[in-house]
Amino acid sequence: MQSRSLYCSLRWCLLAGAGLGLAAQAADVAPALRADLARDGRADTLIVLSAQAPKLMLRQQGDYLLRRRALVEALRATAEVSQADLRAWLDGNHIAYRSFWINNMIQAELTTAQIAQLSQRDDIARLDPNSVTSLRLPQGKTLRPSLLIGSQSLFVAAATWGLNDIHAPQVWAQGITGQGVVIAGQDTGVRWTHNALKAHYRGWNGTTVDHNHNWHDAIHFINANCPADSIVPCDDHGHGSHTVGTAVGDDGVGGQYGAAPGARWIACRNMSLTHGTPATYNECAQWLLAPTDLAGMNADSDLAPDIVINSWDCDGTEGCVSGTEVKTAIDTLVSAGILFVAAAGNGSANCGSINSPPAIYDSAFAVGSMSQAHAMSSFSRRGPVTGAARVKPDVIAPGEQILSATRDSDTATVNMQGTSMATPHVAGTAALLMAANPALKGDPQRVMEILSDTAVPINDANQQSCGSIAYNVYPNPVQGYGLIDAWAAFRVAETIFANGFESAP
Repeated sequence: MQSRSLYCSLRWCLLAGAGLGLAAQAADVAPALRADLARDGRADTLIVLSAQAPKLMLRQQGDYLLRRRALVEALRATAEVSQADLRAWLDGNHIAYRSFWINNMIQAELTTAQIAQLSQRDDIARLDPNSVTSLRLPQGKTLRPSLLIGSQSLFVAAATWGLNDIHAPQVWAQGITGQGVVIAGQDTGVRWTHNALKAHYRGWNGTTVDHNHNWHDAIHFINANCPADSIVPCDDHGHGSHTVGTAVGDDGVGGQYGAAPGARWIACRNMSLTHGTPATYNECAQWLLAPTDLAGMNADSDLAPDIVINSWDCDGTEGCVSGTEVKTAIDTLVSAGILFVAAAGNGSANCGSINSPPAIYDSAFAVGSMSQAHAMSSFSRRGPVTGAARVKPDVIAPGEQILSATRDSDTATVNMQGTSMATPHVAGTAALLMAANPALKGDPQRVMEILSDTAVPINDANQQSCGSIAYNVYPNPVQGYGLIDAWAAFRVAETIFANGFESAP
């Protein structure tokens, strides 16, 4: 009843024209969008409206599920009212579009003249590009550094070296495996029938499968390996299956790949053959905040995951040119009590190389990579991040020669390397903490603090210093607080639970 009252009150305020935060000036047109228009005369465009849901909805007190419901209703009401006139204009001009409420944005392909007209509206904050990249098959040098693939194998092993190094098996021995926790992967999709993944899929009850509220496809065109808008989980590359496997994977016969094999997973495909756009990233973020059925209906924020794995980045080629195209959606997920674990990125060990979303955001828990020799990976990007409130990366985790599931068959595995592989180690460890102390669910800040406070710095012989912070001062822009330690973090979570810990206000 309280949530409905908040919604109706907000709707009345919006209809009365109050609280919209409308801009008093013309919309800002991104230079990259102007360049697209100059080249082609039309461009895939993100229309970001000025209206924002009242900030009171972002308070942290009380039951996180109730807060999440109120937040989602406020966001949807704000978008419904403030987008009405713009949507009528688009309909009147026969322009196809997609509407997003998580960041009050509309995606549409527009001509130069149409953008010029929209740029004069005072209900639009800015117009950004939604760059479309050419599809590149995952072969040879077309792969990003994060997606370098080693030899494929049907070999079944015990816990991988990475899981042993973060001391996950010690936590499992206490009966804590991530039970009761849901981890989401937003990536290239997932082969849900893989032997190491099927039993852990929230949509599988051991007999029948239900993909409603458990799977969403934000890729609306066919590619070489998956259909458009697939109603069944599909992985068009293998990267998504691998990352989910490193978080929860266990085939039950000795193949232990996941840090939290007792957790459940859901997924959203936000990349086609490893490439996405702000629109696909925002679409998945919105679905994760309030998962829908396969028809896009019956959104339910209570079915949102506790943790999201983000082994992707959005650089200039994908339309993230200002750093803000996906920020609102990600900040909103975290405000709703969802832990957002993000890869620091790959390609350069130079200081300041962490420079693209989502790792640059304060709301994201950024993860760097180390080798089996406990040295920083040469490909793992370093901080500092200009304007960040925290030192980045936050922590590091194993990210080289990581064995996990892949898309080729229900038994296939592959070794991969990258901060993409380090990230699900951290997501899975976070699930162990939430399983040990359910009060940590909905409190990403506290989970980040425990993981950081219990991390152990590695003695990297390289002794690299960045951002005027010495290599032996922690956190630092090379390894943050250091290597996560699942056992030490579990002991902290277990202790505060035993002492009656409740989520901080």
